[in-house]
Amino acid sequence: MSKAKSKRPPWHKANFDVLEQIQRNAAGIDVGATEVYVCVPAGRDDERVRSYATFTADLHRLADWLVHCGVETVAMESTGVYWITLYDILEARGLRVYLVNARHLKNVSGRKSDVSDCEWLYQLHTYGLLRGSFHPPDDIRALRALARHREMLVSYRAAHIQHMQKALELMNLKLTYVLSDITGETGMQIIRAILTGERDPQVLATYRHGRCKQSEAEIAKALSGNYRQEHLLTLQQALNLYETYGQQIAAVDAEMERLYKALPPPDDGHASQAKPPQPKSRKRRKNQAHFDLTQALYQVTGVDLTQIDGIEALTAQTIITEIGWDVSPWRTEKHFTSWLGLCPNNDVTGGKVKRRSTRKTSQRVATALRVAAQSLARSESALGAFYRRIKARHGAPKAIVATAHKLARIVYYLLKHRTDYQDPGVDYYNQQQRERTINRLRKIAAKYDMVLQPQAGFSGAT
Repeated sequence: MSKAKSKRPPWHKANFDVLEQIQRNAAGIDVGATEVYVCVPAGRDDERVRSYATFTADLHRLADWLVHCGVETVAMESTGVYWITLYDILEARGLRVYLVNARHLKNVSGRKSDVSDCEWLYQLHTYGLLRGSFHPPDDIRALRALARHREMLVSYRAAHIQHMQKALELMNLKLTYVLSDITGETGMQIIRAILTGERDPQVLATYRHGRCKQSEAEIAKALSGNYRQEHLLTLQQALNLYETYGQQIAAVDAEMERLYKALPPPDDGHASQAKPPQPKSRKRRKNQAHFDLTQALYQVTGVDLTQIDGIEALTAQTIITEIGWDVSPWRTEKHFTSWLGLCPNNDVTGGKVKRRSTRKTSQRVATALRVAAQSLARSESALGAFYRRIKARHGAPKAIVATAHKLARIVYYLLKHRTDYQDPGVDYYNQQQRERTINRLRKIAAKYDMVLQPQAGFSGAT
């Protein structure tokens, strides 16, 4: 006798009465490229699920409908870049928007339609099971967009430097062998002279800057090449594109400087204890900002992050434009480093830790801190000594992550307390580690009823 097959309700007929609803004035939105599906609580309208096109007028109609239905909070997935305009419109209407990581919603299979997706978002959101991703304030988002665009322009310009190097190599001009950077003062003058028709190596070598390591004779020897018109055209166009991108970067810097000046100083109830940065008179490097970026960052944050060893102005700008200067969304520095993915992501099964590796993430702040940590390999500072100690024990990759973790904790502390960073120095750090090692050895000796004694004539531990 065959058993009767149980009839399961389709996914689009979700049961909303399983758990207690915490947020009753909630809505769920499934965002797509051409269409948006919205689910609101029952009884607010004749239709609880509607679809809207993604044109701006339709998105405003969607916001009007949500306000009409009494919705106060909305949950939606971060799908590509399609959510950004809708997020701004809903936020301007006074709605609290939860931007949810799509990976947090895919644990249950079977929802194969946009309608079921928006219903599932609504259901989880009403139960309080969704956690919104961090999204900085509007003024920070403007700076973040320009900072990311600037990074893209710098990478595009770097590609044209490679094109110039290839064109020179094809003409057997060994300029890259005698100059560390062909886009420096010496290299650019020589390239421009070549493009204007100069071919004499001795004349080209006279453009050598006084601080160049190679002599005029060595540079002249490298500039005896096989000139061909097709490669000269390639070199000319690569140079034009390089200079064009440089002009665009300067324009972005001018706009960012204007935005920095328009931002008010931080006001969280306590004054900054950090000293303003001292003006630097050294020449601006190639990719640095065309204005005093360190001073601009200090004006809006009340702290100078460039005091931290390994963090320069552009690294500090990446940190500020990605997270802002208010670190209150993270309760402690541990929450902050966990959000960055700079702490072990312990995978525990049956009481045993199966994996301790860090979580994979594309956080720009974490990447910037890793680069800053790697630059401390030869630094005569406490952070440099910490990096070298961890590297000697566990290798360079783990040392980079551990040092980036320490940098993140320092950044969090400075932004929270608005104070200066004081480097204790490499000697202080080595002495501190030495004392910790001696204390640990004393505890081990005491455990086995022994006494740790310093060697005769050794000026170490007492």
